[in-house]
Amino acid sequence: MRCVGAVIRDADGRLLLVKRGRPPGEGLWSLPGGRVEAGESDFEAVVREIREETGLEVVPGELAGTVWRPPYEIHDYYATVVGGLLQAGDDAADVRWVPQAQLGLLPLTDGLLDFLSDLPR
Repeated sequence: MRCVGAVIRDADGRLLLVKRGRPPGEGLWSLPGGRVEAGESDFEAVVREIREETGLEVVPGELAGTVWRPPYEIHDYYATVVGGLLQAGDDAADVRWVPQAQLGLLPLTDGLLDFLSDLPR
């Protein structure tokens, strides 16, 4: 199942994370994102999913990486916030900007810390 996620940083270098409100990963922190709907491009899915989960409007950029978590094939893209108001929505129980140094203090989805550690800052 094709999914997308977004790596979004603010001006202070903090990363946008959502706390999953539903399975899979309920209660864990992850990048915002979700399933690509039929007929939708990855970029369209990133824009829709980020708006639904965080209230923010984004412009997707280049591919940050791909992760396989069967049955999910997750394509994570860098994205830039261009508007909106940060608030948890859709299947997100919470949403927040997290400093890189504090990522290890949160219960993260499997493999997320390693994935983020490999990205340029």
